[in-house]
Amino acid sequence: MNRRHLFISFFAAICLYPQAEAQRIKGSDTLLPLTQELAEEYLDSHPDEEIIVTGGGSGVGIAALPENTTDIAMASRRIRFSEKMKFADLGLDVREVIVAYDALAVVVNPSNPVDSLTREQLEAIFRGKVTNWKEVGGDDCRIVVYSRETSSGTYEFFKESVLENKNYMSSILSMPATGAIIQSVRQTRGAIGYIGLAYLNRYVKPLAVSYDGGSHYAYPSVGTAASGQYPIVRPLYYYYDPRKEAEVSSFISFALSPEGQESVLEQGFIPVRMESPAEARQMDASEE
Repeated sequence: MNRRHLFISFFAAICLYPQAEAQRIKGSDTLLPLTQELAEEYLDSHPDEEIIVTGGGSGVGIAALPENTTDIAMASRRIRFSEKMKFADLGLDVREVIVAYDALAVVVNPSNPVDSLTREQLEAIFRGKVTNWKEVGGDDCRIVVYSRETSSGTYEFFKESVLENKNYMSSILSMPATGAIIQSVRQTRGAIGYIGLAYLNRYVKPLAVSYDGGSHYAYPSVGTAASGQYPIVRPLYYYYDPRKEAEVSSFISFALSPEGQESVLEQGFIPVRMESPAEARQMDASEE
């Protein structure tokens, strides 16, 4: 695979390559590995082009659009009304593309005997109303709550979907990236956190979640997310200035093409156009 034109960094790749006339993509850490893979595949058939992919969070990517320090902003949340108004004040417009869907997995330490929680129980835990695992059927162990930082679109979506826009507990432990949450939950017996489905690994244990008071539970997977059984699912976005349509359209078209959407599925995300829930369940079965 040809990687010589792809520069990927969580920090200052743009500063390191100031002379490169490259397409710049910045923002959501959730979308970072997927966009990295899409860019590598795209550059295989466009060897004369360059793409710089950087993380930093959804808010960082969106803020970079009016500063002209990115051509595409990756976001795991929808652009805010206040951000749109700021763009309008500057005479800028923004175009939105859903490139994939993502399920958020609630994860605990593998030693935790708790296997499932309702939305109401999750809300109580992340708001600090429930502080010991024995209150939700677990061991007598203090709950240690981890979250993404406030600039993260994942932080905002979890607040909206699970906490119903109520505030997180004041003592929550904010992590700068998904990897930090995985490491913290892995090392802390009483820990709980949330991560994108594509990041799930054997070092953390996903919980089944119920949004109907405990009548139906579902574990996070491509199949349960695509079929609607798993409830914590969100769109993932690319945003760009329509005046840069010519520069960005080729890559975005590739991301939405059958080849690009196949990569979306292979990376553990849900394609924009899943043919049927049965197809998703077959994908889950093939991974077992």
